[in-house]
Amino acid sequence: MQPAKIWLSRYAKFVVAFTLLLISFGGTVTTKKAGLSVPDWPTSFGYNMFALPFHLWEGDVFWEHSHRLIGSVMGVLIIGLVIWVMCTERRAWVKGLAWASLVIVIIQGVMGGLRVTDLSIVLAIIHGCTAQFFFCLVLLIAMALSPEWTRPLATGVAPARVASLKSWSWVVVGAIFIQLILGAIMRHIDAGLAIPTFPLTPEGTFMPREHNLHVDIHFAHRFWAIVVTVLVGILVTKVFRNVASERRFSRPALTLVALLIVQIALGAAIIFTQRASHPTTSHVVNGALVLALGVVLAVRSNRFSTLDNDQQPFSASAAPVEA
Repeated sequence: MQPAKIWLSRYAKFVVAFTLLLISFGGTVTTKKAGLSVPDWPTSFGYNMFALPFHLWEGDVFWEHSHRLIGSVMGVLIIGLVIWVMCTERRAWVKGLAWASLVIVIIQGVMGGLRVTDLSIVLAIIHGCTAQFFFCLVLLIAMALSPEWTRPLATGVAPARVASLKSWSWVVVGAIFIQLILGAIMRHIDAGLAIPTFPLTPEGTFMPREHNLHVDIHFAHRFWAIVVTVLVGILVTKVFRNVASERRFSRPALTLVALLIVQIALGAAIIFTQRASHPTTSHVVNGALVLALGVVLAVRSNRFSTLDNDQQPFSASAAPVEA
């Protein structure tokens, strides 16, 4: 792979990591309910956003203003990614994804600003879910630009065996994203402690006896976590039955299992600590990583199961191989 391509790949991976940082700060802002600590936008207390005096960076203002600044840097990084991809990349679909990431980051910035003047819970939920989608998008771009994209499968692993994972892996991604949507709804309607005990309700039952919007959303999030766990277990079993020798599948599958266990533990910790900041925000960030690993498995199963199809955007022929 040419040095310029290697550096572009590294830059794309940095953008992925920076996006996770942005999600972390956004999650903290929501957890601390600090979204309105800076009452104006695009200025901050009347100052240019980038010139806010440091003595005003106190308490919740630190988190909200830092989130704004990190979001602004994110926009610059995406502009750089688009320019770099347009100058060096030949695959039209990769260029399209780069432009899509720029459009989404602009929309995200506008939605974040509107949250200051529009207290709509729906807008807040959309803003949070779009952040997760954006994370997956930049991850896909980074995967497509990685040297691993053009490396052949491990010896003994046939594309047909990879194809057996294709449909199921996308089902898992869909299930995880639904769980993130339920989590976003639960956070923004302040239903995180609607069922204040774990794993059972205060009455000692699995299902709550009293029902209202907050309790039902909270229970749906718990129940769907079980569904996701079962689906992930089936997917990981399929990975080790069919492509265990291919590390590009076995490693993310094992990591997915580990992070899913951590996610369940963090969910329990939120209840035990009465929604303390650290476990609550960590639950959001770890959820993004769980989704990302699902996307990795889904994209790779799609890409490596179509090696003989020139028309597929994820096919080997669509990606030039450097000597």
